[in-house]
Amino acid sequence: MHILVTNDDGVTAPGLLALATEMRKLGKVTVVAPDKNWSASGHVKTMHRPLRVKQVTLADGSPALAPDGAPSDCVAMALLGLVPEKIDLVVSGINPNANIGHDVTYSGTVTAAMEAAIDQIPGIAVSLDSPGDHPCSLNYESAAHFARVVAKQVIDRETPTNLILSVNVPYLPISEIKGIQITRQGQRIYRDELIERADPRGKAYYWIGGEWPSSEPNQGSDSGALSDGYVSVTPLHLDLTDYKVKEELNQWEWE
Repeated sequence: MHILVTNDDGVTAPGLLALATEMRKLGKVTVVAPDKNWSASGHVKTMHRPLRVKQVTLADGSPALAPDGAPSDCVAMALLGLVPEKIDLVVSGINPNANIGHDVTYSGTVTAAMEAAIDQIPGIAVSLDSPGDHPCSLNYESAAHFARVVAKQVIDRETPTNLILSVNVPYLPISEIKGIQITRQGQRIYRDELIERADPRGKAYYWIGGEWPSSEPNQGSDSGALSDGYVSVTPLHLDLTDYKVKEELNQWEWE
């Protein structure tokens, strides 16, 4: 079993090392992760500039490759031949904050797993539901543990090759997590603001800011599972067709 590990927080992020360490219990691990932070980068494919790759050494002494592209670039490059050996599974993370609801469209962590599915390889994205204002270093033990639990299930069973699983883990000790729930995407509530400022020459520039997003913990949703102390596992797919609306549109008079 050959597992590709990546993330969107950069190759030196502690969540990446925690994930790679745990995945090594399941098989051979190759790390290909961005050379910088690409959080909220979405699904990127870099086609208008050359991509460069650095060889780096992680904090535990293990090797990694660090392209200067997005997480989805890292996966695409690995599968296209940057990593010569066949890859059986892609695991992305561990993101320091949850990716629930519409977050999955922004998340570089999740879209790295989507890139794997495009190439018919199962992809798992792992995120930790830590407090937004957490004052010190995060503990990734629980998230890494449950990443391994989910990955082992994917390895041991005949899963679809285009499988995408978004895994969100409560910020709790392993002993306090109640279990795993299979969930749907919940509702993320954003409170974004456009902040305008002036540079020293008086020209306007902008930040997209605002309060930390919240969610509605509805039963059966990713946010509901997290609020109840469960790991949320949400199966995703890339077919964005709204089939109900499609049927309605077929009834319109298009002449």
